[in-house]
Amino acid sequence: MGLLNVIVAAVAGFGFGAIWYSALARQWMEASGVLVGADGRPANSSDPMPYVMGFIAMLLVAGMMRHVFALSGIDTIGKGLVSGLGIGLFLAAPWLLVCYGFAGRSRKLTLIDGGYATFGSAIIGAVLTAF
Repeated sequence: MGLLNVIVAAVAGFGFGAIWYSALARQWMEASGVLVGADGRPANSSDPMPYVMGFIAMLLVAGMMRHVFALSGIDTIGKGLVSGLGIGLFLAAPWLLVCYGFAGRSRKLTLIDGGYATFGSAIIGAVLTAF
């Protein structure tokens, strides 16, 4: 598990996010309260910074997961998938739950974003251990 694994896993996690949020776009925009332009898309959709920051975040997540996996001997796709799922479901999603709960954000938004954190982490974990 080296640098290439981390980059490929980050791309996979980011790509999954594109699919996840495309499928749930209407529900996410409604739940998040994001400003929407006349075209029905988020008002900041032409700003590249959220995408750049999102990809950098995926690199950081994949890099740290790679580190944890290496130290823990997680070296098969099955172990990577389950470990990534656990990281998303029992670390990332609960953290969002706390933040969103105190901020008064909707349960729907918590489920959408927590789902991405959970399944995206599972995908990153599987990809990190795939080669």
